[in-house]
Amino acid sequence: MNRTLLLLSAAGLLALGALSLGRPPAPAPAPPPPVTDTSHTVSRPEDPPATAELPLVSSEPSEGALTLSGKLSGGYVHTGQSEAFAWMELKARPAPPGRRVPVNLALVVDRSGSMAGQKHQDAQRAAMELVRRLTPEDRLALVHYGTDVMVVPSRLVTQEVRQDLLMRIQGIYSDGSTNLSGALHQADSILRPFLREFKVSRAILLSDGQPTTGITSEPELLRATRAMRDQGITVSALGVGEDFNAALMRGMAEQGGGFSGFIDDSARLSEVFSRELDQATSTVARQVELRLALPPHVLDAEVLGLPSSREGSVVKVPLYDLAGEQTVRVVVKLTLSAPASTGPLPMLSATAHYVDVARDLPAQTTLSLKAGVTDDAAVVRASLDKDVRVHAVRALGTQQMRAAVKEMQLGNRTAAVGLLSNARRLFGSSASSLSGELAELDQAEAAYGNAANDGDVRRESLNLYKKTMKNFGENNAY
Repeated sequence: MNRTLLLLSAAGLLALGALSLGRPPAPAPAPPPPVTDTSHTVSRPEDPPATAELPLVSSEPSEGALTLSGKLSGGYVHTGQSEAFAWMELKARPAPPGRRVPVNLALVVDRSGSMAGQKHQDAQRAAMELVRRLTPEDRLALVHYGTDVMVVPSRLVTQEVRQDLLMRIQGIYSDGSTNLSGALHQADSILRPFLREFKVSRAILLSDGQPTTGITSEPELLRATRAMRDQGITVSALGVGEDFNAALMRGMAEQGGGFSGFIDDSARLSEVFSRELDQATSTVARQVELRLALPPHVLDAEVLGLPSSREGSVVKVPLYDLAGEQTVRVVVKLTLSAPASTGPLPMLSATAHYVDVARDLPAQTTLSLKAGVTDDAAVVRASLDKDVRVHAVRALGTQQMRAAVKEMQLGNRTAAVGLLSNARRLFGSSASSLSGELAELDQAEAAYGNAANDGDVRRESLNLYKKTMKNFGENNAY
């Protein structure tokens, strides 16, 4: 009996062993997700303020109209996943004294029914003052549009032509819808034959409303504007009054390489047209584009506040034409996966491509930014650059302000106020350096809170949008 029990027990143990051997092993626990080091991008309350000041890296070629300088948000990044910022400034060299570039212009003026009255009269007066300032070296075409598009062909502005243009401008009447696309197409056709003859060609587009006839799709209008820029025609887009599409006009200026204007008082049109002419005749670099080449360990590059597109490992940022000593600042947020390294690693290679107006030749200038890699978080934080920290915080807060503008325009008051509070919190982390931005934000929030109707809200949203352009380092707006 005992022997039988022993045999049965042994058989059972063998069976259990066989089952154990046939069962797959239990899966290993999943590794914890990698931790992203945010020392460069998030300021903790317990951290002392950044005090390091990294040297500015500059590219100043012996020839060419532009110089490029910049630096990273710190001298070291953490091994593995992390974030960082790059700050860059593109600056035009001074124009030669007394140099005036002859220009090939098309003045494109809205004469739709909504322009009737004071806006129409102010636009006529501004156009006439522009004509009076042109010289016989300059060409001007006049395009005025409502439902239909009327064209006064491009001519050198001799004294006889000047008198004819002044008479024709006086005869423009306001009527019809807003055929913005048709006007843009005509400007393109008129300017194109003279591109080889003139180093600077520009269309100055004025509108007081939404496009209602022809192509009305915003993406299509932006593509048409970019196509003109690629051919060598700069497009400035000026909105007047309170009913124009601010995002469209700004987008056209960004894609066209020109200036945008949010002009609430049409009496300012003469001043703005005059500044457009000054900008065009003192241009030193056109078709400017910043290209950011990313090494494999830079996973992403977000350009804050400016339009950009990515092709493979290159991010392209179209910029505006630059007159003498004009600047544009660019802040880029980098997402990294840095390998261990005994020496500095390249984080970004930035090249500004442009046409040098004086030489009428393509030109470029390149800047390379590098950082060390370490596992020591204290070393990373000790190397943070105090200046780039401020630039980054300003850009991040301004992103919240621009998002608030969209919510204002949609009528979402609670969301807009929340986004403005986010901006205040970000600016507050560098309050001593961003006191001006905080004061302007307080004014904007108070004005928005006191807005009594849709017109007040629209005005405050436009004012706030203009402040965001300044904060993002854009100097191509009126």
